[in-house]
Amino acid sequence: MENILFGFNEIAKAGLNRNSFGLLKDTKNFAKKKKDEEKEEILKLDPKDIKQVDFPDHLYFREQTPKKQIVLHHTVSGRGVEGDINWWKENPQRIATAIIVKWNGKKFQLFSSNYWAHHLGIRQNFLKSQGFSDYKTRNRLLNSQSIGIEIDAWGGLVENNGKWYPAKWDGGKYVANTRISPVENVTKYPEGYREFYGFETYTDEQIESVRKLLIYFSEKHDIPLGYNRGVFEVSGDALSGKPGVWSHTSYRPDKSDVHPQPELIDMLKSL
Repeated sequence: MENILFGFNEIAKAGLNRNSFGLLKDTKNFAKKKKDEEKEEILKLDPKDIKQVDFPDHLYFREQTPKKQIVLHHTVSGRGVEGDINWWKENPQRIATAIIVKWNGKKFQLFSSNYWAHHLGIRQNFLKSQGFSDYKTRNRLLNSQSIGIEIDAWGGLVENNGKWYPAKWDGGKYVANTRISPVENVTKYPEGYREFYGFETYTDEQIESVRKLLIYFSEKHDIPLGYNRGVFEVSGDALSGKPGVWSHTSYRPDKSDVHPQPELIDMLKSL
């Protein structure tokens, strides 16, 4: 380390700088290359690959708001997004996400990312306990400033006789819902995560689709993609509205979407 520092000190004494060795130029070229690569990725997000859902205007807020955050969710449902979309259609409280990603990576858009709907559901008492003086209005603010992406997955699972089943709430705890077929692809957490020791694994196709969506929304709304280390726990930064990519777990201690699947983390860190 001393030799390296000595070398830079000698350069400074000689009146030289990074430009003298082309380092600044190389840095700029690298940045330009990365920007071009990101634009290529955006072009790969073919609008034809996104199915537009006939979603009634009165079920979301058709008002354009500046976007600062992207929030990842999972549905807690079986394969197929039709049931989730129909549930949102039947709910008059304007609860939905702009995009939902099917198990095979197919993307369904309910409304433009310029608009918004409720997808966080942060309770006033919790916001007050976190020290927010605007606890009565902060949930609405965070919803309006964020884009929700929903991943089609069962979420938390419960083991029963060596098999993993979707969870159901019974007798004050989560138990295996054995009326539903067991889930084959399971990501296990030996130490547990948010009351569960197994989750349905997000597919490679879903993770790739989410990656492309993140890059697209980042470019469109100028949202930073740097990895937030507190993304899988309640985060004061997320609740404060810090721009970036977050998880539903960043806002609520009672939620488990999305879970910290290694492949998902690797994707987020690669952005």
